[in-house]
Amino acid sequence: MEKEMKKKISIAVLSLIGIVTTIKLAIIYYNANFNPYALSSFCSVNDFIDCDGVAKTIESQFFGIPLAYWGLFLYSFILMLLCAPKLKNYKLLKFLEVFKNPLDYIASLGLLAFIISMSLLCISLFEIKKLCVLCAFTYILDLLIACIATDFKNGGFIHSVKQSFRDFLDAVKVKSYLIAFIIVMLAAAGFLAYTGITYKFTPQVKRQLEYREFSHKKNQYAVKGNILGDKNAKIKLYIFSDYQCPICPVHNVMMHKLVKELKGIQIIHRNLPLDTDCNPYLQTPFHYGSCVDARYVIAAGKQGKLWDMNNILFEHKPQTEVEILRLAKPLGLDIQKLQEDANSPETIRELKEDIDFAHKHGINGTPTTMIGNDIYVGVRNYKEFKELVEKLGAKKR
Repeated sequence: MEKEMKKKISIAVLSLIGIVTTIKLAIIYYNANFNPYALSSFCSVNDFIDCDGVAKTIESQFFGIPLAYWGLFLYSFILMLLCAPKLKNYKLLKFLEVFKNPLDYIASLGLLAFIISMSLLCISLFEIKKLCVLCAFTYILDLLIACIATDFKNGGFIHSVKQSFRDFLDAVKVKSYLIAFIIVMLAAAGFLAYTGITYKFTPQVKRQLEYREFSHKKNQYAVKGNILGDKNAKIKLYIFSDYQCPICPVHNVMMHKLVKELKGIQIIHRNLPLDTDCNPYLQTPFHYGSCVDARYVIAAGKQGKLWDMNNILFEHKPQTEVEILRLAKPLGLDIQKLQEDANSPETIRELKEDIDFAHKHGINGTPTTMIGNDIYVGVRNYKEFKELVEKLGAKKR
């Protein structure tokens, strides 16, 4: 009995640590996806060790529920199982008597959680190519809980899984518990179907799925030259972009697809670098390198390669003149002229005019689309953009 009590105390401590950790992960998840003013979390150290980066991915949820919440449920349930022998004495919690061997259930749950964790770790390392150290910490907790709860002298994990299954079969033999189990499962399935289809609790995932077609690093609809769309189009969309903006590449690909599918429209690019090097309306540094990017797009336009340069910059996001010149070589540009034009007073003046125009019209974020006097800030889904220009008279090609 003393040994079993030590096991329970150890599992309780680990579960409480797990609850605190998953609450922290839930906060990181919220800040990364819904709080634009949040600072980077302590566990976002570099491009690889990046909890915030992992939290922003589609894989950070399951059935429309953030993984942090699943972990919180797991550790809370384990604590409930530990207390089941006492809690079952209360009338409303009498159903807990079905958990005859709590440690076997905990061992089975811990093992299952660890197996799932290893799958998540593989996705993190080989698909996302980022590691959340707090997530990895919970994987270790899952294994520790499973190992502590398991009686390795009496069949180990196999015995725990078999015993849990036998207890479950005994429980559903009782008609009232069987009915309750079916109702709970149907309710859970319905709830997960709802969250998995609507993404009610993870709206940013829904947006990412809608943008997936446009999130490839390379623009599959890319055009060359200075004109995107029809030269004499009546419908003109002015887009304000920043080449260091994380969502602007998605908007850029959408605009390219739009002119590929519809005629009667033209996309006109305007620079709005959110970089204090050239934007006097900013109070603090933000997108370092976007000013030099903008100057080189203007310079490339003087050689008839505006959209060529535009796509290269969005694809690689260079932050220095040296990087840009290296990327520009395959475009067939006169590199010496390009460099001269990018640093000329004329280019600097053109860039200033774009920034001043945006500020005058209350545009201070990217991407922004301006159609006539109507201004649309941010990225909408492609269907909305398409319906918008079709109402204005754009026709299918």
